[in-house]
Amino acid sequence: MTQRKTLYLIDGSSYIYRAFFAIRNLSNSRGLPTNAVYGFTRMLMKIIQEKSPDYVAVAFDVKGPTFRNELYAEYKANRPEMPDDLKPQIPYIKRMVHGFGIPKIEMAGYEADDVLGTLARRGEEKGLEVVLVSGDKDLLQLVTPHVKVYDTMKDEVYGEEEVKERFGVEPARVIEVMALMGDSSDNIPGIPGIGQKTAVKLIQEHHDLEKLLAHADQIKGKMGEKIRENQDLARLSKRLVTIDTSLPLPLKIEDFKYDEPRLENLMELIRELEFTSLLKEFS
Repeated sequence: MTQRKTLYLIDGSSYIYRAFFAIRNLSNSRGLPTNAVYGFTRMLMKIIQEKSPDYVAVAFDVKGPTFRNELYAEYKANRPEMPDDLKPQIPYIKRMVHGFGIPKIEMAGYEADDVLGTLARRGEEKGLEVVLVSGDKDLLQLVTPHVKVYDTMKDEVYGEEEVKERFGVEPARVIEVMALMGDSSDNIPGIPGIGQKTAVKLIQEHHDLEKLLAHADQIKGKMGEKIRENQDLARLSKRLVTIDTSLPLPLKIEDFKYDEPRLENLMELIRELEFTSLLKEFS
């Protein structure tokens, strides 16, 4: 059997923050903070050097509202402002992606998750083994026999069995659980008073949200009351947590074929940022 080629799709927006908080107090001689750029660069190098992907791309969020904000004005309303030390690093991170010769994908009105989901489905349809590089639990809903999630910081890979262990349900039903339990980090309401354990139990019993709501009259006690009183909230939450995998991206998987870094651009940027240890690795 011919081995399937690999497509690595990197959650750039997630890793910017993870790199920023993982490494602190790093700057160049001009006082430019560089901790997030350095951490992000190391992550890219880990993927390229250790995994040798056939195809690779990085997705970023675009500033501004998305369709989820139109559905629910309070979506992500509790998120703090981007740290001042991180803001000036964003352009350098995107330059670094360019220096590595990796396509940068963004789409106004949508999140990086939706871009990743769309490209993951396209890659799977093309017969590729897709790896989503992220620590975001929302992406676990995309896992299939040929789509996995790889958290480089924890060095963990989530396939179907790992998702079942974490959520108690198979990947396709993760959104059903999240619709009930909500997500405080994104300000997704869910049904008040229902946590993950209860949500998993309810979905295991009823299979999906609509079947649960159809039998809400049969659920006794305060639990039944909560479900009956918050049906619209649960349906809204499910729409908010569901990743859109059908974006009209004018791209082909062939556009992501990985060749080699743009060495001149990369070395110039590394010198500017004064990453002396990296200079030695690329020289």
